[in-house]
Amino acid sequence: MTEPDVLEASALAEIEGMLSTLSTLFTDAGFEPVQPAHLFPAETLLDLYGEDIRARAFLFPDPVQGDEMCLRPDFTVPVAMAHGRRGWDRAGRYCYQGPVFRQQEAGMTRPIEYLQAGIEDFGGLDAAEADCRIFQLIHHGLDALSAPPHRTTIGDLGIVFALLEALDIPEGQRQQLRRHIWRPARFHKLLDGFGSPAPEPSARRAALLAAVAEDRLEEILAEAGEAIGLRETTSIYDRAAALLSASSNRVMPSAYVALIEAILDLACPADQAPEQLREIVSAAGVELVTALDALSRRLDALSSAGFDLSNLTYDAAFGRNLEYYDGFVFEVLVEGQTDGPPIAGGGRYDTITARLGAEKPRPAVGGIIRPEAVREAYRLWR
Repeated sequence: MTEPDVLEASALAEIEGMLSTLSTLFTDAGFEPVQPAHLFPAETLLDLYGEDIRARAFLFPDPVQGDEMCLRPDFTVPVAMAHGRRGWDRAGRYCYQGPVFRQQEAGMTRPIEYLQAGIEDFGGLDAAEADCRIFQLIHHGLDALSAPPHRTTIGDLGIVFALLEALDIPEGQRQQLRRHIWRPARFHKLLDGFGSPAPEPSARRAALLAAVAEDRLEEILAEAGEAIGLRETTSIYDRAAALLSASSNRVMPSAYVALIEAILDLACPADQAPEQLREIVSAAGVELVTALDALSRRLDALSSAGFDLSNLTYDAAFGRNLEYYDGFVFEVLVEGQTDGPPIAGGGRYDTITARLGAEKPRPAVGGIIRPEAVREAYRLWR
C-alpha cells in the first residue's frame, strides 16, 4: 500500500480551486450543499453496498455502543439516508464534496483516501430528464475543470431486470439472478447451472429433501441431538426449504440462457442500442416495450442536450460492481486509459430508497467527479 501523499502548496491550491469551481457550478444549478459525517454504523451502511466496496471498507469498533463503525466509502448512501430523514415524499437536490475511504488490494497504487465532488437528485418525476440533468451537469463539471479528452460508457441495468421479469422462469431462479446481477462470475455460474439438468443428489441430501417434503425435518433434527456449529434451527429450516424448491425447478430453456447472454454481451454506439436490443428480444419472441422505450427517451434527452450519441458507448453489462445501481449508469475514462480510476461516473438507484425506509422505491439518481484523478490525468496528458 502506498504512503498517503502530502500535497505541496501549489497542488493544494489547485485542488481547492477545482472544488470551488464545482461547488459554484452545482449550487448555481439548484443543488443544496450538504456534508455527511465521516463515520457511520457499519451494519446500516454496508448492507447497502456491493461486495466490492464492503470488502474494502474501513471498520472501527465503537467502545461506547459496542458496534462497528465505518468510514464512508462514498457519499451516495449517506446523502440518501439524510434525505430520507427529511421525508421520502419530498423532492431534494444535494451537492457535496470531501474525502471518501476505501482499502485497496495489495500492490495497487490507487489511494485509500481520495476526494469526491458530486450531486444527488431525489424525486425527479421524469426519469429521462433527471438522468440527463445529472449526466449533463457532471460533464459540464469536467469541462469546467479542463479535463483531458475522455470517453463515456453508459448502461441500463433496468433492461436486464425487465428481461428477467418477462421470461417464464421459476421465481426462485429469477430472484437468484436478480440478487447476483452485480456479481458477474456468480451470475453466469447460476445461469449455466439453471440451463443444465440438476445432478442426482447424494443419499444424504436426498434424505434431507424427503424429510422436508414430508414435514419431518424438525423430527430428524431432534433425533440428531445437540447441534454442532453456529447455525440456528430456523436457518437450517430455511436452507432446507430452499433446497427442496430448487430441486423441483425445471431446466431453463437454452433459448432463454442464450437471450440473457446476448443482452448482456451487447456493446455498441449508444445511438444503435435501442434498435439492436429490440432486434435481439424480437427474435426471441420477448417484449420489453416499457424498458426499451425508457432507454430511447433517455437517449433522446441526451441528444437534445447536445451529446453525440455515436460517441457514447452503450455496454449492457456495465454498472455491475455497485449493488445500489438499478437503472441508468455511466462512467467517464480518459482517452487511452487502460487502468486507473474513472474521472467521473454515476447512475440511478431507485430501489435503495425502499431499503432505507421509503414505502416504495422513490426516484433517485446522482453522479460524482474525482478532482484529483482529473488533475493527474491532465498532468499526464499535457
